[in-house]
Amino acid sequence: MTDFERKVYQIIVNMHLYGKNPTMNDLKRKTGKSEEDIRAAVKSLMMKAELKWDKKTKKWRI
Repeated sequence: MTDFERKVYQIIVNMHLYGKNPTMNDLKRKTGKSEEDIRAAVKSLMMKAELKWDKKTKKWRI
């Protein structure tokens, strides 16, 4: 896991613990990166099975 992937993962986990689902704007504001960079990091995390998106509840499964 790269540093940026770890940062995105930690943001998602922390917000998940408080019952919130981070939006793209939240992630862009907290990381200071572009949408493309964030999408690439999230896709990589999903490929590594670190994150999973639950389509029914529309929340991250960690």
